[in-house]
Amino acid sequence: MRAAVLTEYGAPLSIREVDEPTPAADGVVVEVDACGICRSDWHAWQGHGEWADDRAPVGQILGHEPAGRVVAVGDRVTALEAGNRVAVPFNLGDGSCPRCLAGRGNVCADGAALGFESAAPGAFAERVHVPHADYNCLPLPDGVEPVDVAALGCRFMTAYHALAHRTEPTPGSWIAVHGCGGVGLSALSVAAATGHRTVAVDVREEALGLAREVGADVTVNASDEAVVDRVRETTGEGAHVSVDALGRAETCRNSVRCVRPGGTHVQVGLTTDAERGEVSLPTDWMTRWEVSFVGSRGMPPTRYDELFGLVESGAVDPAALVTREVSLEEVSDRLAAMTDYGTVGVEVVTDF
Repeated sequence: MRAAVLTEYGAPLSIREVDEPTPAADGVVVEVDACGICRSDWHAWQGHGEWADDRAPVGQILGHEPAGRVVAVGDRVTALEAGNRVAVPFNLGDGSCPRCLAGRGNVCADGAALGFESAAPGAFAERVHVPHADYNCLPLPDGVEPVDVAALGCRFMTAYHALAHRTEPTPGSWIAVHGCGGVGLSALSVAAATGHRTVAVDVREEALGLAREVGADVTVNASDEAVVDRVRETTGEGAHVSVDALGRAETCRNSVRCVRPGGTHVQVGLTTDAERGEVSLPTDWMTRWEVSFVGSRGMPPTRYDELFGLVESGAVDPAALVTREVSLEEVSDRLAAMTDYGTVGVEVVTDF
């Protein structure tokens, strides 16, 4: 089968023939209909994550936002059969560890990250293997299309988990989102759909235009305005929840400083090699005003039905964020475009 393989950090991916996956006893093979291209793929392509023992190895098939159809089933799989349409989360749990059993499979003790480690070859490929499939494969409701799910990918579900599970703002709360790429726009869409007021922050007018389309009440161009002052002026005394959806030191600190007393900063964006996983914070100020700092990664597979419900009801429309459908051969160019923030919205591979 054809796949996009990482052969050198920062170099074009190699589109080549690789061995077909075969299902483990507890796994399935999924024919990929669509797979999103995410900034996390860019981090892997750049070779980031070494500082956290989280670097994608050379030889890895990238891609972690797939949807498709089951085409082969392992002997111990009971909940799936060939032909089932499924979504696959990037945070693969084993379904049996204490964290999985407690509903936190996104931080499974023995989990794997699809597309980021050799144990879990990714979905920039015609087919992908999914281990522990009864736990990790999520049947798609009628009316939810593969491109919708590729846009849900790790973006919408990460944004939803961040706002619905890692912090619980009451309806009408102010939510600030720093960085209007795929996950930032998803957070704005989820926040608007669940009754919150939103402030979108970015340096690109095109991205801020999309933010307004998905429901941002206020937009702030960080190139022209003092972000913290503007957010505080807009929200009264600061956001109830502020999300760093980019991962740069500046956006992280701005987000923290935008939070009102007793509020919460949520870190979603991963850092670059400039920060190497560490950002200095105003800890005395955070202590004085009891500002919480929480991390958020993916979403437990067991809670996907909540997000699918929002899509089915029309409350959120992930496909509205899709700005481009591309072929496997174009993935390298789209990753390169992310280096200078040259992509807008969500781009999805649909031609394998």
